[in-house]
Amino acid sequence: MNGGATIRRAARFEGQRAGGCTRKPRGLLLLAALLAFSVWPAVPSARAQAAAPTEYQLKAAFLFNFAKFTDWPNEGFGSAQSPFLVCILGKDPFGRALDDMLQGKTIAEHPIVIERLRDAAGARRCQVVFVSKSESSRLAAIFQALRGSIALLVGETDGFARLGGAIELTLEEDRVGFIINPDAVGRARLRLSSKLLALARIVHDDSSNGKS
Repeated sequence: MNGGATIRRAARFEGQRAGGCTRKPRGLLLLAALLAFSVWPAVPSARAQAAAPTEYQLKAAFLFNFAKFTDWPNEGFGSAQSPFLVCILGKDPFGRALDDMLQGKTIAEHPIVIERLRDAAGARRCQVVFVSKSESSRLAAIFQALRGSIALLVGETDGFARLGGAIELTLEEDRVGFIINPDAVGRARLRLSSKLLALARIVHDDSSNGKS
């Protein structure tokens, strides 16, 4: 992998918080890179030097780390043998990137299984739900359909977190970052690691949506 340039690309994201725009300390930027690449599969050096990871390879790495740095209640699983479901709702932008990233991995000792879904109601049994940009016109209906479920809602539509999603992946000037809405995380009865919260830009529910 083209280590230096790629890590800089993954880690160099906006350090804004609700109170204004601030730069993240160097240590936190390094941690962001480690979060993205701590699970990156080993590849031959020749291939690694040929091409840096694509946008959706990076986002797949972030998605896995979001799951890894979340506390999952036992009530979210049918049994100790139940899979950990990572679901893509709508058009899949990842191609093979997410399958390659998550193959053979586990979360809380549950094997990860990926499902592609068209219907929001079917996503209630998922632990992580990635809401594709193809569903941007239906976000309000999707949030309502998944309300009360123990699912981490992740998307990349502009305003996703502010409108009620838990985590919004961003891409600005080739820099991958993320925004967290603690209100949405709380509704799902989940707890995120302080490491994630320290790296994220924090937003809250848009008051015009009438959420409590």
